[in-house]
Amino acid sequence: MTMFEKFYQLKANGTTVKTEVLAGITTFLTMAYILAVNPNVLSATGMDKNALFTATAVASIAGTLAMALLAKLPFAQAPGMGMAAFFTFTVVLGMGYTWEFALTAILIEGIIFFIMNVLNIREALVNAIPATLKNAISAGIGLFIAFIGLQNSGIVVNSNATLVQIGTITSGTGLLALIGLILTSILLIRKVKGALLIGILATAVIGIPMGITQFSGIMSLPPSPAPLFFKFDFSQILTIDMLIVVFTFLFVDVFDTVGTLIGVCAKAGMLDEKGQIPNVKKAFYADAIGTTSGAIFGSSAVTTYVESAAGVSEGGRTGLTALITAGCFALALLFAPLFLSIPGAATAPILILVGLMMLSPIKDINLDNYAESVPAFICIIAMPLTYSIAEGISLGLISYVLLNMISGKFKKVSVAMYILAILFVLNYIFLQ
Repeated sequence: MTMFEKFYQLKANGTTVKTEVLAGITTFLTMAYILAVNPNVLSATGMDKNALFTATAVASIAGTLAMALLAKLPFAQAPGMGMAAFFTFTVVLGMGYTWEFALTAILIEGIIFFIMNVLNIREALVNAIPATLKNAISAGIGLFIAFIGLQNSGIVVNSNATLVQIGTITSGTGLLALIGLILTSILLIRKVKGALLIGILATAVIGIPMGITQFSGIMSLPPSPAPLFFKFDFSQILTIDMLIVVFTFLFVDVFDTVGTLIGVCAKAGMLDEKGQIPNVKKAFYADAIGTTSGAIFGSSAVTTYVESAAGVSEGGRTGLTALITAGCFALALLFAPLFLSIPGAATAPILILVGLMMLSPIKDINLDNYAESVPAFICIIAMPLTYSIAEGISLGLISYVLLNMISGKFKKVSVAMYILAILFVLNYIFLQ
């Protein structure tokens, strides 16, 4: 206890070991769903689902542990849903690249993050992008993730006439997903701790008599990471496509992490007198460590989780909260059979509800200012309709620069935005 007190200065931060432990467990319970969801999403690329469970847990442990020991902040990290969606449905299934190519892009992103932190570029990039587009990116990813959940469950299916239509919802996976959606929504409404995880587990249990869930046990040794460990493809690292993919990973991850850090710190009253995040540079290093570690073991990039707010609400104020959360993820490695038994129909409701949660920044967009709202709307709607986070970002950014230029608001747009817009336009002209 004395060691924790000295390292984390618990009294100075108005907390205790007991409070931090409870906060850490609470954070884990609210985000443990990622151990089931991430393998389900990424396995669509052909990656080994068992190894993905281990990779997801290791990436979460590495990022959260770095947050606990370096930044000493009460925030947890894990593979982000937006990053997993881009990895699977844009880079691999959309652009046709191998998952090894995508993992290589994640590794490069993690290395670039280290360099950006040393040169203080990450903060500069964040400041260059207008708040409207930052909010739109989060909302667009939310719609995209929700759409993926609807597809994975069979609630929405393909149609040659209208592109999409409603699927079978009176039986099979569609019905199970709807049951899970209603059940989990009720848990959220009643503010039950760990609502998302409880919702997944309950839906999976309901799926057993329906013949959808194939239960394979509760505990075992962690699955081997060998099928994914260090499986990189360095043959295309100098191509334009690799540059575009790496940039998009960087772009999404930067704003995802920063937005979450700001929101959770504000909730906890941890922002300094200038409204800045304490130890933000070290928090970015933790993000880079988690992303690089995840790539080596075979997972998409990590990000700080908004569910960390649950632990903060329980009184978590230091890195001890994150340390406990990391320990919980390590313990969860022994429950691989339980998490891997969960079918896609049981995780689909969580994708839909997380998509809803990511829509919240829309309220901060000035819809009456069309120079702001039109680019934001293009960014938001393009992601699910083009099935690509990258397209949504590029179209939103190009339209923002173009509309403000035409309106004579040249000085409103940063130099970095002009450069990015030109690069995206050249990509459409010469590479598509």
